[in-house]
Amino acid sequence: MKKIDVIGKRKIWYIFSLIIIIPGIVCMFTRGFNLGIDFTGGTIIDLKFAEPVTIASVRDVMKEYKLDNSTIQLSGIDSNTESSQDVMIRTVDLEESERKAVMASLKDKLGNYDVLREEKVGATMGSELMMRAFGATLLSWVMIILYISYRFEFKFGIAAVLALIHDILIVLSVFSMLQRQVDSSFVAALMTIVGYSVNDTIVIFDRIRENLRLHFRRGGDIGALPNTRIYQTLTRSIYTVCTVLFTTFALYFFGGDTTKDFSFALLIGFSCGAYSSICIASPLWVMFRNYAEDKRNKQRAATVK
Repeated sequence: MKKIDVIGKRKIWYIFSLIIIIPGIVCMFTRGFNLGIDFTGGTIIDLKFAEPVTIASVRDVMKEYKLDNSTIQLSGIDSNTESSQDVMIRTVDLEESERKAVMASLKDKLGNYDVLREEKVGATMGSELMMRAFGATLLSWVMIILYISYRFEFKFGIAAVLALIHDILIVLSVFSMLQRQVDSSFVAALMTIVGYSVNDTIVIFDRIRENLRLHFRRGGDIGALPNTRIYQTLTRSIYTVCTVLFTTFALYFFGGDTTKDFSFALLIGFSCGAYSSICIASPLWVMFRNYAEDKRNKQRAATVK
């Protein structure tokens, strides 16, 4: 395998990431996010049809009213036909006229039914809960910096957390630009991405740390060391991310509509995590290290004068 000068081409990686992140941030402030009913509240409707129906048939009816992102669940499913008479629909808050139109279409397309329950529900993830989740994320980043600073050095910790922020920003950017639905499962996906992404970064940093002092004693270039260690761990990184992505692809294509946004977030996040561990974290550490060295050299020069 031909060696790639990852550190030497770091400006290319930075520009590539910014091409996605900057438009994504603009989109977040202009278009925002397509918030699901976990954030906005909505309507729950429990129906018992005279004849069994499938999730796909119910979703087709809801699609006519641009409500195909609604959560649709069946209970007592027939394993042979994947259908049931008992259907629960959780959708956005509907106006009375819209609700009546949807109910009439369900009856016309799918047959008669009895209404078991119909009620409005509040948002399950309010602003207070979101602030707590945000605070917990910040705390986890601080703990990562402290731990890596203790085991490695402070510059490693900052580089690792910046790589994590890079991954989260790309996932948020993609969801904002594509207007994919953001709900409680999306928040869970972000937390999973944070835990996964830092793993590869730590492996590379550990390899760099093991050889750092020996490298300097031999008078080596600081940029060559990460390149060598990235190349040594590249096969492991590729095997690991491919194994995870195969599973996530299967979840996305065969897991059903309710897991598509969750698995899509994981696909983006896991791919970005592998990319940032190789192309973002280590180059950032080299940049911080070079900056510190230049600063020390200037101080020494000033002292000599």
